[in-house]
Amino acid sequence: MDKETLKELDRVQESLGFKSRSKLLRATLSSLLGEYKLLESIKGHVDAVFMVTYRSSEKHGVSDLLHEFEDSIKTVVHQHHVGICLEVLIVCADAKRIRELFALLKKDRGVRSVSCSVL
Repeated sequence: MDKETLKELDRVQESLGFKSRSKLLRATLSSLLGEYKLLESIKGHVDAVFMVTYRSSEKHGVSDLLHEFEDSIKTVVHQHHVGICLEVLIVCADAKRIRELFALLKKDRGVRSVSCSVL
């Protein structure tokens, strides 16, 4: 990890009260695995809410990715904040399509964070 990321991890570790960076990383991985396990278990038509943050400089790449899902994204709320964009997406689609969107957003280098809540 680069120095900036390590600094941020240390800041979050202290802020959340984790005794070590290792414990913070285990909790983070556990959260990701739990979220993905839920997504793996869903079947059929699903309604979900995605929260996505990304750097404003990456807006074109993220926008292009989201346009590939315009058949499934029913509502978008966009908020700007000092170089960062927040997208709240209401997505209605087959479970497979929901998982596909989640995976693509998680892998995208321009995306800072993704969370998905299945309704």
